[in-house]
Amino acid sequence: MAEDAGCEAFKWPVTREQALFAAAPARPSGATLVVGAAADLALVPAEKAGFALPPEHAPASGTFGAVASVEVPAEGAIQISLSGEAWIDVIQDGHALKSVGYSGVKTCPGIRKSVRFKLAAGPATVQFSGAKKADLKVAVLAPE
Repeated sequence: MAEDAGCEAFKWPVTREQALFAAAPARPSGATLVVGAAADLALVPAEKAGFALPPEHAPASGTFGAVASVEVPAEGAIQISLSGEAWIDVIQDGHALKSVGYSGVKTCPGIRKSVRFKLAAGPATVQFSGAKKADLKVAVLAPE
């Protein structure tokens, strides 16, 4: 699609996210995200998000955030992609984890960034902060 030409600037394909975002079900802050699926996450004012740890980048006044949980598969790698601008913090066993890959493009309709993390299998918390809008489509996938 010509209008998606900007999407090719990502470091990895985002076609799965595009398909999932088209039918992403609405979910509240506090929801469980499923690997292999997307959600249209309702954000709350950042000061009411209930972050497990302070976000790595302090959210600006008037921005939105959310907290969600995810069950990390045995492979341990996840890719979190967002429809808009927001910071992503992933927390496991009480520690914030650094990303192992990042790609962001402002010219791809509907997808703004995609970030990869390497975690242990099991539960993790994902925090979204600094969003300028009160909703955010989120896809959690195994990296290709």
